[in-house]
This record gives sequence, structure tokens and C-alpha cells, in this order.
Amino acid sequence: MAVKVCKFGGTSMADGTVMNQVKKIIEGDKDRRYIVVSAPGKRYSGDIKITDVLYECHKEVKESGSCGAAFALIRNRFTSIIKELNIDFDINAVLDETEARINAEKSEDFTASRGEYLSARVMAEVLGAKFVDAEDVVFFDENGAYDAARSDRAINEALRGVDKAVFPGFYGKDVHGKVKTFSRGGSDISGAIVARAVNASVYENWTDVSGFLACDPHIVGSPRRIKALSYKELRELSYMGANVLHSESIFPVRKANIPIHIKNTFRPEDEGTLILPSIYYKPSGSIVTGIAGKKHFTVIFIEKSLMNSQIGFVRKVLSVLEEHNIPVEHIPSGIDTMSVVIESAALQDGKLGLVLSDIKAAVAPDTLRVTEDIALIATVGHGMSSSVGTSARLFKAMADAKINVKMIDQGSSELNIIVGVNDDDCDKCIAAIYREFFG
Repeated sequence: MAVKVCKFGGTSMADGTVMNQVKKIIEGDKDRRYIVVSAPGKRYSGDIKITDVLYECHKEVKESGSCGAAFALIRNRFTSIIKELNIDFDINAVLDETEARINAEKSEDFTASRGEYLSARVMAEVLGAKFVDAEDVVFFDENGAYDAARSDRAINEALRGVDKAVFPGFYGKDVHGKVKTFSRGGSDISGAIVARAVNASVYENWTDVSGFLACDPHIVGSPRRIKALSYKELRELSYMGANVLHSESIFPVRKANIPIHIKNTFRPEDEGTLILPSIYYKPSGSIVTGIAGKKHFTVIFIEKSLMNSQIGFVRKVLSVLEEHNIPVEHIPSGIDTMSVVIESAALQDGKLGLVLSDIKAAVAPDTLRVTEDIALIATVGHGMSSSVGTSARLFKAMADAKINVKMIDQGSSELNIIVGVNDDDCDKCIAAIYREFFG
């Protein structure tokens, strides 16, 4: 029997009405057997996400020893959901236990995970399905990395003889027995973990949009929907700001060649977007698949005569950044120059000054210059490598829009072209490139 794993995002858990819609979706396909849920998201503009309230709960616990005031919002939200669902479930008993554990644990990760936990408890009742707590089946190793082998065994053991089950997303358990969360949006990863463990035929990711769009609809009105893209294209676009899916969620399913299907909870009849492993992916014929951008980068420019002949020069520069625990995004280089691109947030609290001082000491550059407020724009597509003149078209579009290029970086796979522009030109640049390739 084919098995589908479905992950439902925060908007799909926002209230009882939407949860009933989720129930219809699940019951509409007998293969949708294992469900992963997020914490309730916003019901309307100006509403607050449950996970954000839970972070306030943790702050309150640290300051006063109890989260009573902030947790009242959690209690009100979930009792309201139960009333809307009209089901016989003692949610107050579950909420009492949850509040007591938050106060006792005093852990940010544990507290933040309770939105998903409570959502899963409710959805299991709605579906008449087994509730499987993520802290019993998703594990992290001693380095804080996801432990795939141990988790796969535990998930399959928990599902033995189980027709339908609901898992909370976003968290698992570390080697010390404590709840540990993924980064925000990590329920996407949890869904992929369950899909891999059960060798699902497809991992359905249900959200509030009908798939991936070729660029941000806030920048270009009604951009083209992407019918299918590869794992590699997804990784590039997600990392550069296309926020439909967590950029790390592909790793568990990629090894098992499991397709991901992005679907819209509110428009389940829409085709959505398929994200395919290389063995299934066939290029659509389009030169460009999508365009995404991300602001707030800092570029450290280093110039040194005869740099290319100095063995270990790049290593010394990168060692400085490693010592300060700063990740590097890109390293465009020339014969006597190299630039290091870093997210500006990683250089806050005086770190930039310390890094520059240590680079001077390590490699004695002739020139050391910093450019801040840089946006990176990624133009992504498998068709770019086989199409003559792609770069020329891209840079002409930027020139026509009077956008100054600060940096150019193209990967060896020729899957993307990344340009650096001023933050203020980010949206204008994305729009110009979109018009050139999509009309």
C-alpha cells in the first residue's frame, strides 16, 4: 500500500474550522496515514502565532518562576478550538499538565515545542488517530545533529500495526533526555523525517499557498507558479528567501528519493508544486525556474599582491571566521583579491571589528574594506547551463533598470547566478530579472 505523509502548517491549525478542513483532506485519501502538525498560526492579520506566545511564556518563567499570565492566551486559544470542533476532549487537563511542565522545566526549547504538542493532541482526537509524541521517536546525537538511524527505528516501532497517527513537528529529544527543537519552521523537517522513516510514496506539505512561485508575489503581482522543480533548485531558492518550505527539509527525503508535494489547505483542488529527486526530475524547458533574494549581508573585501602564490592564504582568512563561529555564505575571488560574504547578523555586538583585526594579523592584506547593506539575488534554473546568453540577458535587465552590481558569484554547477546589489535595490532587481525571463 502506498503511504503518504502529510505535514500541515500553522495556518492549517489556526482554528477549529480549518482543522475540520484538514480532517476532510486527510479522510479524502486513504493513503494519507501519517500526519505531522505545526503550532496554530495567525487567524487574521494582527493575530499572534502560538509559538511566539510560548517564547513569552519562557521569558515570564525566567523572570517570575511562573508563566501564568502569558499561558492564559494559550489556554484561551485551545479551549476555543475545542469548542469550534465540538469534540469531547478534556483539553483543560492537558493544558494544566503542559503549564506545570513549562514552569518545572524552565527550558526554552521545551516551552517553544508545546504549540506543536497541543496541536497534535487535538488533531489526534479529531481524526481518532494515535498520538505519537516526537520526543519518543525523534532523536538528536551528542553533537546536536538529527540521529536518523535511531529515529527511523523508533518511528517504525511506534507505528507497528497503526493505521493512522499524528505527530507534533518541530522537536525531538537530545542525548540528555531533554526536548530539543529544530530552527523555526522545523515542522517541515519533522514531516520529512517521518516520510523517510516509513519510506512514503510522497511527502505532502500543506500550507496556505498553492505551491512555489517564480518570485515573491509581494514584488511581482501574480508571478508564474512553478509546476515542478528539483531538490537542488528548491535548496537554492529556499535558502535565498523563498519561504514556502524550510531549506533543510529536503535532506531526510532526498536520500530516499521521496517526492515532496506542496499543496494548499484552503484550495486542495489546486495542482500545487512537485519537488522531485533527480531520478524523476525532467527539466521543463524554461531557462530560469525562479528568482529569490535575501537582504542584510556584509562583504569583506581583501586585496593582497601575489595572493595566489601564498599557500594557505584562504585557509588563514577562513580560520579567523571559524574561531569567531561565523558562517560564510560566498567567497568570490580573483588572482590578488577575495571577498567574504557574511550575514550581517553574524557580525553584531562588535564581532566585525574583532574579525577585521584578526584578518589583518593573520594575512597582512594590502587593502581591507567592508561593504554593508548588501542583498543577494539568486537566479536559479537547470536550463541556464545549456542556454547561451543567459548571463548577458540578466545583466542587461539589471542595467536597463539602472541597478549597480556590487558582486557576481556563479556556482560550478551552473545552476544559479548570484548577484550582490544594495539592499535598497533588492526588490527592483528581482522584478527586472523576472520580467526578462518570464515576461
